[in-house]
Amino acid sequence: MSVASIVLDKTATLLVVDDDARVRRQLQRAFEGAGHRVVACADAAAALHELHRQQCDLIVLDIELPGVSGLALCRLLRAQGATKRLPVIIISAHDREDYKVEAFAAGADDFVVKGSTSRELLTRVGAHLEAAERERTLEGSNRELSFLADLGRGLLHALSPAEVVRRVAGATYEGTNAAMCVAVLMPVEGGAGRTSWAAPRGGPTLCVFDREGSAEDDAGLIEEARLRAWLATSPSTSVRLEDRSQFFLHDAAHAVEYAAPLLFEGHALGALIIACDRAGDCGQTEERLIEAAAQQAALAARISSLYEAAHSASVHLAREVERRTAEAESQRRFTEAIIDSLPVSLYAIDRARRVVAWNRNRELGGQGIPRRDVLGRNVFEVLTRQPRQTLEAEFGRAFETGEIERIEQEAHGPDGAARHWLVSKVPMRIDGEEVSHVITVGEDITERVVASRAVARSEKLAAVGRLAAGVVHEINNPLATIAACAEALESRVAEGAYGSSPEVEDLREYLQLIRDEAFRCKEITNGLLDFSRARAVQHAPVNVSEVVESAARLLLHQRRGPAIRIEVEAAPRLPLIAGDEGQLQQAVVILAENAVDAMPEGGTLSLRTRALTEEGVCAVLIEVGDTGSGIPTAILERIFDPFFTTKEIGRGTGLGLAVCYGIVTEHGGRIGVDSTPGRGTTFTIHLPANSTTDGDPTA
Repeated sequence: MSVASIVLDKTATLLVVDDDARVRRQLQRAFEGAGHRVVACADAAAALHELHRQQCDLIVLDIELPGVSGLALCRLLRAQGATKRLPVIIISAHDREDYKVEAFAAGADDFVVKGSTSRELLTRVGAHLEAAERERTLEGSNRELSFLADLGRGLLHALSPAEVVRRVAGATYEGTNAAMCVAVLMPVEGGAGRTSWAAPRGGPTLCVFDREGSAEDDAGLIEEARLRAWLATSPSTSVRLEDRSQFFLHDAAHAVEYAAPLLFEGHALGALIIACDRAGDCGQTEERLIEAAAQQAALAARISSLYEAAHSASVHLAREVERRTAEAESQRRFTEAIIDSLPVSLYAIDRARRVVAWNRNRELGGQGIPRRDVLGRNVFEVLTRQPRQTLEAEFGRAFETGEIERIEQEAHGPDGAARHWLVSKVPMRIDGEEVSHVITVGEDITERVVASRAVARSEKLAAVGRLAAGVVHEINNPLATIAACAEALESRVAEGAYGSSPEVEDLREYLQLIRDEAFRCKEITNGLLDFSRARAVQHAPVNVSEVVESAARLLLHQRRGPAIRIEVEAAPRLPLIAGDEGQLQQAVVILAENAVDAMPEGGTLSLRTRALTEEGVCAVLIEVGDTGSGIPTAILERIFDPFFTTKEIGRGTGLGLAVCYGIVTEHGGRIGVDSTPGRGTTFTIHLPANSTTDGDPTA
């Protein structure tokens, strides 16, 4: 095997340190003959100077040197980081074991005795140079693997182009010991996944690490136009630049640049550039590190662009979802507000009879239930006041037939007042033909029913009035004749014209009966005439309290049961009303006489007046109450009808309350009744106060 096959192909720089000039020349000729470059020194100081000035691959060191011995120099070299792995061969003129032990203890890699053949020395030098090269290669590989592993871990968290260039530039700057490192991504336009270098959308994304630290987004540190022009050619390989006129970076101190394109699918997305102060600082190991980092940076840049696109799309989607959700929520609230604002009671159930909707009006009132306590519950657990069988039948018809059903219902509140409702069962279909829900709408029609009945009553009264007006005069004339004839016959009987037979007494009794009944019929016809006659209301300021007190005085002079007690509570300083004092007194007297008749065993008749303000409108109230037997609920709706009476025949005509109703209506007021069988009755007259008169509505 030849020496050339053992030593490395590349030229090595050997440092020979020996104080003997003859030995130095001999070794220099041998090494140079093998193709190596030799640097010769006579002592340790000169050797250290040369090592500081230039890089050497191996040292041949004499064990005995003047001043600092070869062993001391070897220890010094092993203590310094730059030379601790530099191969050192100790040579000596003595083949002593203790020399060898000391040499290896000082850190020498080999020990050669002077006088050995040149072939042996060259073989050993070649072996140590090859081992050192393998070690450097292994260290470079380990360094590269460690660098790539650290960079890869860092890029896993780089989700934006700015983070990619920051991590790549920082890791490369530290891994290569460069004077300056720049990672740059150029903005591009493209379509259908293609990249184009025409018309950039903005400035580059870059990060610079230099002697002073890091700088981001400072495009003034690079020759942007030159870099764009190079990247526009889609370079496939890296470039090493030593001509300052071609440099990409603005820095006067560095001597060499190495630029690697960030290639992805054949397109350059940017570049990774390092600058070194000395050409030797950018070796093969640094170049491999830069190219490996550029490959990872290109992939990370592509991933970050995809992430940003996905993030932008997700943000847009999230905003769109948020906007539509807000619109849906706003629409839901608006719909609920509409349903809650409706003047009806509304709820909805599904086919399982669970409540799924419950509007605001269902929460109000004495029987109201909060929405939170209803939704999701079975409707029969909620509506416990209605008969379950009736509800089941109504819901069943709605689900089966799919037709709207309307039902009028009457209910009584806690105060006993009657309320009228129009309940509608409305089927609803969400999907398909099957009824999925039933909406129940309850509308309070009490006012409408009361108004309708009032209209019907008024029409009835008007009809009766027209009938009475047509027949009263025709009946009064025959009645007057009958009464006159009866009186004439009574006079003749009294004069003895018919003698003194027993039949005369019967005749006198019959004539008295005829006259009394004729006068009773005349009283009825006069009542009819009074009922049918249009009353001319004399609008004048009237103090209602004075009207009630006057009516009370009249009642005191009438014959009544000894156990009837009259209580008068007339509020002072009531607002005045516009009306006819006589007619109002007549209405009060009619109500009071009916109250007295309702208490045959005695009781209390109460007459009260007070002011009331409803919705900003002032009114005056007259209350006539008794503690009598009360009015049965079944006939309350008929008490104001003409000729309707519960009194015995001969004690009432059934026109009193009808006349009273007419008087109150003609004064623009209304009359109501509150009666409880067995406890008594109270009639209430509402009369509008005169806005042009002074009064105290709070009295």
